Amino acid sequence: MATANDELARSKHLCAVGFCCADVYEKLGVFYPTGNGIDWGVHLARMGVPVSAVSVVGTDDYGAKMKEALSAEGIDITHLRTEPGDTCKMMMDLKNGTDRVHLEEIEGVMADYQITDEEFEFVAGHDMLHTDLFGEVLDRLPAWKERGVEVVMDFSVFSEDPEYHCRDIFPYVDYVFMSYDGKRDEHIEQWVKEVHGYGPKLVCATMGELGSICYDGETLHECGIVPTEVVNTVGAGDSYIAGFTYGLLAGEDIDACMARGAALSSQVISKFEPY
Repeated sequence: MATANDELARSKHLCAVGFCCADVYEKLGVFYPTGNGIDWGVHLARMGVPVSAVSVVGTDDYGAKMKEALSAEGIDITHLRTEPGDTCKMMMDLKNGTDRVHLEEIEGVMADYQITDEEFEFVAGHDMLHTDLFGEVLDRLPAWKERGVEVVMDFSVFSEDPEYHCRDIFPYVDYVFMSYDGKRDEHIEQWVKEVHGYGPKLVCATMGELGSICYDGETLHECGIVPTEVVNTVGAGDSYIAGFTYGLLAGEDIDACMARGAALSSQVISKFEPY
């Protein structure tokens, strides 16, 4: 039975904006519609939260199958545009049976993707959006924030990379997530505090088996992992962000949000699929 918190979370409308692709495991004969925002959106849609996808796919079979699969997940694909050409693909392999390996990226129609004004307005009608550094929508973040849309952004391992000018982006993001996999030191603790100074409400870093930290401007919160047998690490970060996001939508405190993220991430890495 849904609780009042669940009802609160499910009353929000979310949007995954920007980058999407097909992860193609040719040796296994399988592919998955993915991208950081898409993975996030699938998790939240499965938890009953209304989610839209705003991006582009090609006219190839992958594009049609991605739309079919995402629609089956209950995601609104009315603004998942189809353009002539190939769907963006990540050709994948596995190392040691669990660790994903990116063999080649085929950009396809994502190479020239630009959001339209109509799509911008569609996104602006949502309560929250998720994007990343590669969705070609970063220039729209200030206007979305001004319109009152909360922004969740996954900076992956690039938050300190000068190539991406992340310091210019942080002020327009409400919830910053970054990966600092396998390390926990004074540097990451100071970095999340510095990033918070640019304006985000919360700044979180996931550290693989070392758990996660989150800074709210006053307290550095910590959360461990939920132990599980690792089958495939793909989707670990996206699922953490999705679980955390659901907690935010439900009005839970930071520690509860982090615990949700850790629990969902442990479920994902215990199976092959990314969500």
